[in-house]
Amino acid sequence: MSRELDTAVKAAKAAGEITLRKFGELSSREIVQKEFKDFVTEVDKACEAAISSQITAAFPDDSMLCEEGTIAEGGSGRTWIVDPLDGTLNFIHSFPVFSISIALQDADGELLCGVVLQPVLDELFTAMKGKGAYLNGKPVSISPRTQKEAFLIATGLPFREYHYLDSYVAMLKEVIHDSAGIRRAGSAAIDLAYTACGRFDGFWEYKLYPWDFAAGVLLVREAGGTVTDFEGRSDVFGTRSIIAGNATTHSMLLDKALNHFPGISASRP
Repeated sequence: MSRELDTAVKAAKAAGEITLRKFGELSSREIVQKEFKDFVTEVDKACEAAISSQITAAFPDDSMLCEEGTIAEGGSGRTWIVDPLDGTLNFIHSFPVFSISIALQDADGELLCGVVLQPVLDELFTAMKGKGAYLNGKPVSISPRTQKEAFLIATGLPFREYHYLDSYVAMLKEVIHDSAGIRRAGSAAIDLAYTACGRFDGFWEYKLYPWDFAAGVLLVREAGGTVTDFEGRSDVFGTRSIIAGNATTHSMLLDKALNHFPGISASRP
């Protein structure tokens, strides 16, 4: 394990311990609405502080981009991308599906390492560029399924922006028809980690942020899967749209996205 991955794992586990101590114990005064239908808790902030302090201590020259506002400008050209608690709404409602996501990106935009921790199940997903993807130290690989009647596909659903709701629902209807089932876990990091280990056969979502998907993207790619945006480009940081899966499911989802979300590059955020 590299020093970078070791640091990310230790930071994720420290944050995971914080979430488990407070899970099911949140009071209303520990929950703040950041924006319309978007919440942050004292646990998010505590997790981010624990993660950022460990990473900054180990790599003071690296930059940091964290969901809850922690930003460090380093001179190395590398950036740590952190979601200290992906699935905050689930956490608030004591729904046991949430994760910690940490990724490292180099100056050229390449993802170097990624960690996704599901604290409740004690599942640690790790990946390093060119070294494969792992769950609790054991190699994982993308689903081999090719028959649509057996596909279990994950997605997210629009909850704040509604201008693309009709397109999303239209695509969802087609995916429902071409799969055995759809799941909406409420944590994109978990969706991608589960796609990497073959629990989900594919995943798609529109309007994500880098901290939602950075670690998961590397996991899927290192597990042998394909990840692009809705126009089939490997640079998923531009449009913040994600399609992930094996060759069959990725192709299926991409075809539908191209049909229902044409020209999204013209409206990059």
